[in-house]
Amino acid sequence: MIAITKATGNFSQLVQEKLARSPESFGEVDRVVEEIMEDVRRRGDEALLEYTARFDGVFLDSFAVKEGEIQQALKSLDPELKEVLIAARDNIAAYHQEQKEKSWYTTRGFGIVLGQKVTALGRVGVYVPGGKAAYPSTVLMTVVPAVVAGVQEIVMVSPPDREGRINPTILAAAAIAGCKKVYKVGGAQAIAALAYGTATIPKVEKIVGPGNIYVARAKKYAFGTVDIDMIAGPSEICIIADETAQAPLVAADLLSQAEHDELAAAVLITTSERLAQQVQEEIAKQLQKLPRREIAQQSLKSFGNIFLVDTLEEAFALANEIAPEHLELMVESPFEILPLVKNAGAVFLGSYSPEPLGDYFAGPNHTLPTSGTAKFSSPLGTYDFMKKSSVIYYDQEELRKVKDKIIKFATAEGLDAHANSVRIRFSGSE
Repeated sequence: MIAITKATGNFSQLVQEKLARSPESFGEVDRVVEEIMEDVRRRGDEALLEYTARFDGVFLDSFAVKEGEIQQALKSLDPELKEVLIAARDNIAAYHQEQKEKSWYTTRGFGIVLGQKVTALGRVGVYVPGGKAAYPSTVLMTVVPAVVAGVQEIVMVSPPDREGRINPTILAAAAIAGCKKVYKVGGAQAIAALAYGTATIPKVEKIVGPGNIYVARAKKYAFGTVDIDMIAGPSEICIIADETAQAPLVAADLLSQAEHDELAAAVLITTSERLAQQVQEEIAKQLQKLPRREIAQQSLKSFGNIFLVDTLEEAFALANEIAPEHLELMVESPFEILPLVKNAGAVFLGSYSPEPLGDYFAGPNHTLPTSGTAKFSSPLGTYDFMKKSSVIYYDQEELRKVKDKIIKFATAEGLDAHANSVRIRFSGSE
């Protein structure tokens, strides 16, 4: 049963007490990850083959998925699912096109040009989880923004099954999204291959995509050698609801996250005690119909909460402290109170914008900050696949006007060569 708690006092302390996951020790995981990463760095494909045999139970002749295999997966895809994936791709592309930044330049006087040059990354790596489940949505959400950004080469990795194959739905999604290079390798060893490069798998500049704890820690280990998107934690949903919300819809949306895994957090914040009790009852009823009810039950028991507050202002204050991955506003006038949202990965407005709409179809990215990191980070987007360079131009006369200031500044920092770099340009003219 999900608990009902009256939220009063220090919201920061309340969040820590009710929602914080137990601090984890990654010592043994990190030791294994470091060993794998350094081994792949030294031995390349030879190490990859050994780890694939050990962890995935298959001996591969080649890591690369042939173009014919990708096209066959696309051809064999259920036609209705293919239409859905194409429609989702188009929505994702249209949304991320709006995020695309442009280079800009401005002048200050006649002899100064300043600006910012925006350039797409040259090569990125996308990690797509494999195993028993297939996640074509992950393919679309990671590949499409890179395509929109103009990335020259996208390299996808995903663990093979015991037959040495990648799930055909994943391959079909890759073709639909626009990724042509796919390799059969997973785990920390796949992250190492992308970070350092091997004879078969090219080194990338950035790695994106979710994975298990070994993948997450490997991404953290690789950071600095390459860029990464984020270290994703367990999934979260927070719903702010007033007396106008419908209990069955609220309960269904809470359960949509609770079924992810036992560490997922599902939270309702409401001003209505009646709704709180109705949602509690509705969750118990809907749980009985879920194939993954044991997972959802454990999630709700450990990290599920219904918080009662006196005002919507308090509800938003608590939600901003949680900084949830997904925030749903099931209130009478969601657009009017949207400005009160300060910290959230994605915001869903009204009773007909459920979280799965964002997961699969609407267009905004479903790769979102978790574990409170929405306080300082953003969803994956087109901007993650682009970099910026400052552009500076002064002509001789404009530099002359400011040279003494720069020399003074450099001298104050004890950097005489910096000062001389400016001084020497005018040494024969004054």
